[in-house]
Amino acid sequence: MIDTYSVPLTQLVKEFHLEVAYASTDYSSIRITVEDVARPGLQLAGFFDHYEPMRLQLMGNVEMSYVSKLAPADRTAIFDRLFSYMFPALLIARGIPPHPEMLEMAKKHNITILRTKEATSAISSSIITYLKNVLAPRITRHGVLVEVYGEGILLTGESGIGKSEAAVELLKRGHRLIADDAVEIRKISTNSLVGTAPELIRNYIELRGIGIINVAKLYGMGAVKLDNEINLVVNIVPWNTQQAYDRLGLEEQYTEILGVKVPMNTIPITPGRNLAVILEVAAMNNRQKKMGYNAALEFTEQINRHFDENLKR
Repeated sequence: MIDTYSVPLTQLVKEFHLEVAYASTDYSSIRITVEDVARPGLQLAGFFDHYEPMRLQLMGNVEMSYVSKLAPADRTAIFDRLFSYMFPALLIARGIPPHPEMLEMAKKHNITILRTKEATSAISSSIITYLKNVLAPRITRHGVLVEVYGEGILLTGESGIGKSEAAVELLKRGHRLIADDAVEIRKISTNSLVGTAPELIRNYIELRGIGIINVAKLYGMGAVKLDNEINLVVNIVPWNTQQAYDRLGLEEQYTEILGVKVPMNTIPITPGRNLAVILEVAAMNNRQKKMGYNAALEFTEQINRHFDENLKR
């Protein structure tokens, strides 16, 4: 099930050090649910077709200069209509003070007015980036997320198959843990997923027979990471003699998470296989593929050339 999130307006104010010029009566309970920011240029001219009142509204030097040239009665009429749409808040950039008519209509319609000294384009892009991250669609999956040579590897498989043990072995080899048991996955763009651990279990790992350990305290802060992009999914399965496994790596496997296709390897395990080493190789091999080199294809082409040359003889 995909979770939907919202951001308290107070959190946004704190994050970007915004000044509250006027706080509505429901200021502390206002939440942002849309990851975009609107600049009401056409709306100030009276055009409200396709207007999106769920967005945070942003006025910069252009909008404020336009309104300043209007008569006070016209300003009152414009802000009266604009604020009637009950958007979350209005943010004024470049430290420009709000007009008296704006404050009057803000009080009438109970709309929060915020200010910032930042340039309009800078604060707009910063807020949009921030909102896209915190409001991203997300889902929680059972598994272990580790960073190996910079590649985020999501380990999946049956409970008790050895995912956590493999993660501990990777920690000993200098790699980092992001999440154990539950991985919170966010879709931050059309083709990018980021995984993190729920705050309650962050930095902890469970080892059967030993119990819960704090990775940050046992291995140091260098052994943990807050989040990481998910570059590869490794599904760990018990070895099945009746199952045929890809031995060359020509078959590209993918799994879909939140609509994003992620490369996947299925690794069968038996007692004695060094899973940590296999995962290191999987990480480096996945990075090589992203850079345009595929060892399996090169090997196949080399074999084909060998047979073609023999046939010509």
